[in-house]
Parts: sequence; C-alpha cells; structure tokens
Amino acid sequence: MLTVVILACNEAANLPRCLAAIPERYPIVMVDSGSSDDTVAIAERRGCRVYHNPWPGFAEQRNFALQQCAIETPWVLFVDADEIYPPLFYQQFDAEWATSRDMDVLMVPSVLYLRGKRLKYAPGYPIYHPRLVRRETVGFVRNHTGHGEAVLASSRVATADIAYQHYFYHGEIVAWMHKHVGKAAQEIELQPTAGALMTARGRISVWLGRCWLRIPARFAYHYLLRGGFLDGAAGLEFALMFTWYEATIYLQAKAGRWAEPSA
Repeated sequence: MLTVVILACNEAANLPRCLAAIPERYPIVMVDSGSSDDTVAIAERRGCRVYHNPWPGFAEQRNFALQQCAIETPWVLFVDADEIYPPLFYQQFDAEWATSRDMDVLMVPSVLYLRGKRLKYAPGYPIYHPRLVRRETVGFVRNHTGHGEAVLASSRVATADIAYQHYFYHGEIVAWMHKHVGKAAQEIELQPTAGALMTARGRISVWLGRCWLRIPARFAYHYLLRGGFLDGAAGLEFALMFTWYEATIYLQAKAGRWAEPSA
C-alpha cells in the first residue's frame, strides 16, 4: 500500500538513521541527484531501489519519483534523509490512512532539531508539509518561494497530528550559509504558482513582500513572539540563522534592482 521515497545527495551521515526508522514492510525508493560519498551504497545495502536524476528542484524531483521510478503502490510517503518518522505514524497509516477514500494529500507537521537539540518554540509551530500523497492523483508544483514544493489546491487535503523529526542542522554553519545563499536567490521574487495550495505562512509571506522590515521582524518572530528564548542558546542560534537568511534575500533583491537598466 505504501512506498517510501527518499531524495538524497551526499547524505551518508544522515541516511542510516533515516533508513533504520522505516519499517521493513515498506519498499523504499531513493532518487539520488549526484552523491559522491557512500549514500548510494548505504541505500543499496538496505535493499532500496536507487534511481539517478540531476537535481531540478524539490517539486520536479518528487514528480520524477512519482512518474519515473516504477512505483506501483497507491500511496507514497516522501521522507528526506535527515528526517525520522515515528512508529506511530506508520501504525496510523496502516490502521486508517491506507484505506481512506476522502483524501489525496496528508499534510504532516515537523519538529526541528538543531545540533541534536529539539527546538520546542523558536521555529513557530505548526509547520506542515505535503508528504503522504496518493500516487495516481497528486503531482507537485513549485511553491511561492521558488525552491519549495506545493500541491494543487484542488487536492483533497487532510492534516496529521503526528509530527516527524527533522534534524536540519548539525553545526556546519559555513556549509549551511553557502547552501542558503542559493536558496535566498530563488526567493527574491515571491510568485505563487497558480492553483497551488498555500499555507497561512505562505500567504503572509507573499503579502509582506520584500522589504527591509522583514529582517528585524524575522528575529522578533522566532526569538520573542514564538518564545525562542525558551530554547536557550539553540533558540538564539536558530533566530540568528534565519534573520541572516532574511537579510541575504533582501540584499540579493536590492542588488538585482541596482543592476536593472534605467528606462
């Protein structure tokens, strides 16, 4: 009834923990976008079917998995290599969601971990992602940020109350910053895809647009409004990281405006 799909590139450090949390009864497909470490070997030792596709973006890579990887089960669960779904999630799938006739997409909440520490406040929960999808009726499109993914608003959507664990950051700040400079460049123009399902956060982000006030507002949101200070040093680090990210988006957008030829 269910195939687990993992999108990966150089995830040898995270993949064993991710795979260990997936019950043996589910087949696993991994789409690799060019790993140079042991990612593929680790997946093959577990018995995963491995496919290769250069990275086109989250939405496009998920569609590649749905359309090009010979998946035959009615349901597909997308699990990133730095994520763990608890046993209760799979139990709920078997008991309820697998036979559901009323939904095509399950929005699943996440809980973020920074340097292995669970952040209880700073990210501003709940954070939902479309992760469990009915294979024959669902496809992905880019969301308003330009690098994330969304499903169409016409999809029948349900919301889970069982969160997965996202170990998004292990302390490699320079690597994280390099990666997010590229992501920031994609977020310069907030352009919602026509017909795409948008979360409340997404709608607020588009409404705010790109202005310098977003920079202090981002820090105030994570650290003060959502209580990031209660997460201690990890909460402050998280707030500073994403305030820097907001500033990076703004500066790249401003640089782009400077570069535009005058009329």
